[in-house]
Amino acid sequence: MNFLAVDTSGNHLAVVAVKDGQAYSVFLPDCAMKHSVSVMPAIDEALQKAGMCLDDCDFFAAAVGAGSFTGIRIGISAVKGLCLACKKPSLPVTSFDVMAYNALDKGKILCLIDALHGSYYACGYNGGKVTYPPAFLAEEEVLSLVDEGYALCGVSPLPIAAKAAVLTVDPVSGLQKAVTALGEQGKFGELTALYVRKSSAELNLGK
Repeated sequence: MNFLAVDTSGNHLAVVAVKDGQAYSVFLPDCAMKHSVSVMPAIDEALQKAGMCLDDCDFFAAAVGAGSFTGIRIGISAVKGLCLACKKPSLPVTSFDVMAYNALDKGKILCLIDALHGSYYACGYNGGKVTYPPAFLAEEEVLSLVDEGYALCGVSPLPIAAKAAVLTVDPVSGLQKAVTALGEQGKFGELTALYVRKSSAELNLGK
């Protein structure tokens, strides 16, 4: 399968174009607040590296969260536009999938995203299967899952590393592996944002 995958869910920006099993990528490690102006040039660059055009892609994939509320929406909107223009299917991949499929040999892992103020977005896996559904956890709750046998995993250094070891995985390789695996499983569908907790605006509205 040939595809293009985009991840704008975190501080980084990752774009992977896969042609005939060969991956070509663009990675910007610090793209926070710049996803909207960087994503399309990165897509163009990845396609040029692969010698592909949009019509060569069998489908398009986007990371749907958890992560940055704004970043998630930017990535989903960009990929939805490509799907609509090219009449190709979409494949949603979570930020947790990106980590999990890069650590399939590690047994029980808890994929973490720093949600600031001592909290984390988390999802547990074992061999690519979800064993602990996406949740918004305090540091104490994360450490209690470590006591239950989960190893911690992230795409960047996490504050919790002072109390428990954290495996840092490559977000580009993880994106490629996750999208390839989910594509082979036929996990195509609507690109719907995964918001593990409400945004600040929604919380304020509730008050």
